[in-house]
Amino acid sequence: MSTYKGIDLFGSGPHRFWVGRRGHQLVSYLSQGLPAPGSFTVGLVELTVLVRGRLVAGNEADLWSQRDVIAAMLVYPDVPGTLVDTTGRAFTQMTFARYTEGQGVDRGRLWTLSYSAEFRRLAPAP
Repeated sequence: MSTYKGIDLFGSGPHRFWVGRRGHQLVSYLSQGLPAPGSFTVGLVELTVLVRGRLVAGNEADLWSQRDVIAAMLVYPDVPGTLVDTTGRAFTQMTFARYTEGQGVDRGRLWTLSYSAEFRRLAPAP
């Protein structure tokens, strides 16, 4: 079971975790007004974890309830928490940055909605 801050936000349906690029944040000398080829580093890129999947519910009211719980987690100012994937791997100090729903609800025996959720470990302010 995957969780964010101990709450199962995405467990109603299938979902996958994707970890974004890792490494150094590069800045070109030219972008800084320096007439030289090449780049320099200004620190590590922020860790990004995307969760993509489908919310699944037995009726429209239950689907809206799930959507409301997710929306309630998007707060300002952000309060980082631990994101745990389906294998139990924990990503600490993650901020729930964005949540995007698919273009429509699919209705059949079950009500489903695709989504993408973005979590980031924000770099400390300089």
